[in-house]
Amino acid sequence: MSDFWDPHGSLHRMLWIGGAQWAGKTTVSELMARQFGLTVYHYDYHDARGHQDRRVARRLALGEAVGDPAPDEVWLRRTPREMADGVLAGFPTRFEWVLDDLRALTTGRPAIAEGWGLRPELVAPLLDDPRRMVVLVPTEEFRQHQLRTVPRAARLHTTTSDPVRAHRNRVARDRLVAQDAAERAREAGIRVIEVDGGRDARGVAALVAEQFGPYLAEVAA
Repeated sequence: MSDFWDPHGSLHRMLWIGGAQWAGKTTVSELMARQFGLTVYHYDYHDARGHQDRRVARRLALGEAVGDPAPDEVWLRRTPREMADGVLAGFPTRFEWVLDDLRALTTGRPAIAEGWGLRPELVAPLLDDPRRMVVLVPTEEFRQHQLRTVPRAARLHTTTSDPVRAHRNRVARDRLVAQDAAERAREAGIRVIEVDGGRDARGVAALVAEQFGPYLAEVAA
């Protein structure tokens, strides 16, 4: 592990589930939390709510507009590639806020951090063992299944002048971000699990538990 400030040892004990949107990261982490009695840190919740003040403060410090861009600017006036590049460029700063949150934890057993912003290239320098992380990505068929069957996956949750194209752009952006996560994980020697629907959530959780086996054995001991 690199020389990261870790006052309570929480980063050293963390298990990481990164990857793509709609791959089941949250469900898997919660199943494992109940099975093994672990604490889970949900990236999406903190990123959308707990970090908003930090986001505003950073924009002020950089002399940027405090408010979010108009929905059409975000979802219609950029290509999916430009959208993906923007998301990827923002992850390192957002990850620093995550590390601040995790440093505040004291845990006598492993804990799980899950979310799409837990990028393998950002997490890898913290790892003393690549088995501490797994990256979940959906196959294209499973992504389409999620879009059909998960209501929040099929909605953009904002109003644009062209909702159909905005949604299509969001899906294409997420596909590019997922591909990048898988590529970066493989470069770092971190396991990628492709979620294809052949296993239910418990089955995927079992694969992740196998990956984390040496560290979950501490819990069972």
